[in-house]
Amino acid sequence: MAADQPVPADPPVPVVRQLRLVVEAADHDAAVAFFRDALGLPEEAAFSGEGDARVVILDAGRATLEIANPAQKRLIDEVEVGRQVAPRIRVAFEVDDAAATTARLVAAGASEVAPPTRTPWQSLNSRLDAPAGLHITVFQELATPDQGVGTGDAKPGRDGDT
Repeated sequence: MAADQPVPADPPVPVVRQLRLVVEAADHDAAVAFFRDALGLPEEAAFSGEGDARVVILDAGRATLEIANPAQKRLIDEVEVGRQVAPRIRVAFEVDDAAATTARLVAAGASEVAPPTRTPWQSLNSRLDAPAGLHITVFQELATPDQGVGTGDAKPGRDGDT
């Protein structure tokens, strides 16, 4: 390349605009009622197709993808439940009141795996087995980032779940 030619610009960085977790639920109506009505995820859209094909898209607020190694997954299970229970994928929902939300979800058909438990990373976390075969955490942040939680390292404390 000649000295007088412009330097090519870096290609644009791919931007993900949304994380959408797609879950197959044999009892679609029960799963929608649980996550929309009991947990309170607002319905964004609903579509139906041939052969009774149906999908409901629920707004779950801000999404993150949390990737933990096996040792971290075991640590989280130990802190939140006291034993290894989570499958490879667990869905976590931040709520304003973990105890009240846990009670509401149990009343709506979830099975409580562990009651709300204060974690070392300053959140109140409960574990539930929910419709559609999902293992979920409901968590409430007890401390704000300006109080020293969330150092950004690989230890618990980044988002209140791990």
